[in-house]
Amino acid sequence: MHMKRVRGLSQAWMAALFMGLLLTGCVGGGSDSTASQQGSVERSASLSWNAPLKREDGDPLKIGELSGFVISYGQDPENLTKTVRISEASTMEYTINNLADGTWYFTIQTQDTNGLRSEPSGQVSKTI
Repeated sequence: MHMKRVRGLSQAWMAALFMGLLLTGCVGGGSDSTASQQGSVERSASLSWNAPLKREDGDPLKIGELSGFVISYGQDPENLTKTVRISEASTMEYTINNLADGTWYFTIQTQDTNGLRSEPSGQVSKTI
């Protein structure tokens, strides 16, 4: 029940998140000479997003009220088991490297300075 209360507070305090979560992919050795020398191919997903400008109740949301973002990802769209925590609220892009073959799914959440998280963004995917 406590978790439900925290989730409810999160929904009440956080904006209806991200205008969009964009996903671009990089496949290739690029300028990474180590990867080229080893004959491996870099496999990555580059994510970019927009921070919310207002809370769900319509009140303005300032960047100073955000503590960062949490990216969740994995190969099962129903169970995203990997996370990356971004502790800088001004960061609006991140690249996840060394992804194995297959389809990867990604969502992102905003976290405020009180530790409350928004609902996850819409899910995006990339096939490597």
